[in-house]
Amino acid sequence: MAEVLMFHHAQGQTVGFLTFANELRRAGHTVHTPDLYDGHVFADLDEGVAHAEEHGFDTIVERGVQAAEGLPAELVYIGFSLGVVPAQRLAQTRPGARGAVLCHSCVPLGAFAPTWPAGVPVQIHGMDADPYFAGEGDIDAARALVAVTDHAELFVYPGEQHLFADSSLSSHEPAAAALLTKRVLAFLATL
Repeated sequence: MAEVLMFHHAQGQTVGFLTFANELRRAGHTVHTPDLYDGHVFADLDEGVAHAEEHGFDTIVERGVQAAEGLPAELVYIGFSLGVVPAQRLAQTRPGARGAVLCHSCVPLGAFAPTWPAGVPVQIHGMDADPYFAGEGDIDAARALVAVTDHAELFVYPGEQHLFADSSLSSHEPAAAALLTKRVLAFLATL
């Protein structure tokens, strides 16, 4: 079983985010879910982004990096949208990563390190018409990562919802979310 460090999206630790973590726990994985927002949860994505901007994106990311301190090096990092930033940074720069799952976002390779670490598998999930994932270039960053990494998979789902895997949000797409969950569980089972 894998030990996972999982980071929430810009709306905070929503019920749907915590439900996803519990799905992984039910499969036997150890899942750490640090709260980068100190208990704040937002009903609206724009409000959550404004909160992150107010505190500084770098501060939020640094909280994520600090959450790894004291945990084993052999972690799988999972991030949802904003949470992809600390997850990807740790996967690329903290020695010992067992894998990474990047949901709804992907940061260009050069942001944290020039290459993806050898032998660290990664999955990337997003929707083909998501205005953030597809419209802001994350899908291009994901394709570039897959092109230069031996153990990378990009899963693109039809639709325009950003946080489609969060069952507590209006953007939830049950079929796509179920498939994402199935793929993540299969990925974790191989590590």
